[in-house]
Amino acid sequence: MEFIDLKRQYAAYKNEINVSIQEILDKSRFILGEPVSALEEKLSRYVGQKGAVGVASGTDGLLLSLMALDVRAGDIVITTPFTFIATAEVISFLGARPVFSDIDPETFNLDVEKLVQTIEELKSKNKKPKGIIAVSLYGQCPDMDELVGLSEENELFLIEDACQSFGAKYKGHLSCGLTPISVTSFFPAKPLGCYGDGGMVFAKNDAILERIESLRNHGQKKRYLHEEIGLNSRLDALQAAILLVKFKYFEEEIENRNKAACIYNELIKGTGLPISVPVVRPDRTSVFAQYTIRIPGGKRDRVRDVLAQKGIPTAIHYPIPLHLQPCFAGLGYKEGAFPEAERASKEVLSLPMHPFITKEEQEQIVEAIKEALT
Repeated sequence: MEFIDLKRQYAAYKNEINVSIQEILDKSRFILGEPVSALEEKLSRYVGQKGAVGVASGTDGLLLSLMALDVRAGDIVITTPFTFIATAEVISFLGARPVFSDIDPETFNLDVEKLVQTIEELKSKNKKPKGIIAVSLYGQCPDMDELVGLSEENELFLIEDACQSFGAKYKGHLSCGLTPISVTSFFPAKPLGCYGDGGMVFAKNDAILERIESLRNHGQKKRYLHEEIGLNSRLDALQAAILLVKFKYFEEEIENRNKAACIYNELIKGTGLPISVPVVRPDRTSVFAQYTIRIPGGKRDRVRDVLAQKGIPTAIHYPIPLHLQPCFAGLGYKEGAFPEAERASKEVLSLPMHPFITKEEQEQIVEAIKEALT
């Protein structure tokens, strides 16, 4: 059994993907070019943004966004302690300081009330944050209306880290189209994934788009004329061509992921065990980049071990909150600083999830969980 079965997906679209790859090989134009431009136009129109810039990864997309917003050494950027390290890593990479704020225990996204407290605490110390990076974790957007209002009220930039949520909806509007700047990832395991690394930055402002387009290509707008220090972070034509094929089937795959999530919900609730299934707010949808349950009482690791013995892969997203990572020790956070994030790290378990999973496989997985807990 695969945690995310990319083999089944490739088999479903094999002929189209192979043709698209062969076209790139025949033309032998591998960097940027028409496939990347076509993908940028198609995806920006899909999410309802002014434009998009294809980059080498979601991590690079976050870094380039901060660079375009002139984040510098000493600046403060607030984000969640419960996510993949890239979100905070890019802040520190620029010499800025990540400040964490705790999560909502149901959605695992930033808790807006706690975020307000974080901002007020900073202000009371005469420390003004420059912006917020809000992660749409596991495939569901956070409370975006409140976050947008809070950022505008406090004159902070707001970036949606949508590396897990491309295709999700918030009050009828798509992730990546909700904030002035947003970033997604095309890592192979993502809901829309390529066959390597890739990412995209979406923005509403022409000047920001132009600057990111320059920064991704060594800071040049004209060949060999470099106006500022940039990166080598261009989306490859091969990856864009593959994504253009996969995008044809993206909505169908989202529907299948949601059907699989509903089956999991019914099966798990049917066990009567004290397991929390994912909570999706009524005014939004999830693309279920992960299907993540909570197993309280210190029993998570036992469940994982039993499933592993039966050949069922699982993952823990994430076992160590960012504020307790060794690389962030210099920030001065101690255990107990963010109790919800810390509790989640001890209880969450992600189960196999992809558009091609069968009900029989899901029944096998839930039966193994039941066996481990009874």
